[in-house]
Amino acid sequence: MELRQLRYFVAIADSGSFTKAAERVYVAQSALSHQLAQLEDELGTPLFDRSRRGVELTEAGQRFFPHAVSILRQAEEALASARSTDEEPEGKVVFGIPHSASNALALPLLREVRQRLPKVTLELTEELTGNLTRQLRTGQIQLAVLFEDGQLGGFSVTRVLSEQLHLIEPEDASPTPAKGRPPVRPLSLRQALSRPLILPASPHGVRPIIEAAAAMAGLPPPRVEADISSISILRTTLLAGMGRTLLPVMPLLPEIQAGLLRVTPVTRLDRTLAVCSSAQIPRSPACQAVAELAVALMQRLSSSGEWSGSRPLTAAKAHD
Repeated sequence: MELRQLRYFVAIADSGSFTKAAERVYVAQSALSHQLAQLEDELGTPLFDRSRRGVELTEAGQRFFPHAVSILRQAEEALASARSTDEEPEGKVVFGIPHSASNALALPLLREVRQRLPKVTLELTEELTGNLTRQLRTGQIQLAVLFEDGQLGGFSVTRVLSEQLHLIEPEDASPTPAKGRPPVRPLSLRQALSRPLILPASPHGVRPIIEAAAAMAGLPPPRVEADISSISILRTTLLAGMGRTLLPVMPLLPEIQAGLLRVTPVTRLDRTLAVCSSAQIPRSPACQAVAELAVALMQRLSSSGEWSGSRPLTAAKAHD
């Protein structure tokens, strides 16, 4: 098995076509097909189903794909590590951010890396937390912001900040202006869980955190009336008056500030955000530099109030 065979395989999978893949990797289509045939012979199974519409991964190809991506990225990272210095790291770093944290972190992180790490290429990917966890384990991404929910075994974990969860629901048509209302009293966990909720599908987002908090308090699990794992769809649903959710304020801050959504803090319910990497795959100088920069940036955003509803934690690193 050769790295070029893996590159050709990934190019075909991404392109859905031998012709487009050959153009992408700058080889003749006959050479590409020959190398893929050798790879399939070595693996003892076809990796693609071929038809007039193009090519699709077989079940074996789907299982093989994340490993191929991981191997190629680790090879690139090893090459970049050899060329890097601690003073001037270089290379590509793939950083995963959950949907509910991207509007707080993505743009500031991109700006910070461009300014302070000019030889590092940062690729940001926005995903559900369950997908980020899987991609981090297989090496498809090098760093990710994850929630500390008891499922971070096998990762190097740096706890960075905590966010309180709020009950977020459509603003009612009360004639009393929001500024003239009495201060909002926090809800107990029992009160919050007694309401029907819209939550991400398990095991994504805050769902495991809420279920674990309920179990620890001896309460029934949340009453989920709809599973919505997309922040944009959730926003539309809430604005249409079709339910309520439990989330930190930051993902829906513009709508909250505009008075379109009402928030009520919930006691004893928060989530901890951590910068994570694989404990088995060494960090390159570029990866280490981005991780340190992300931790400092997140704490600064929290301390300054720019990351609304959060509080910084003492960044304690743990290898699980």
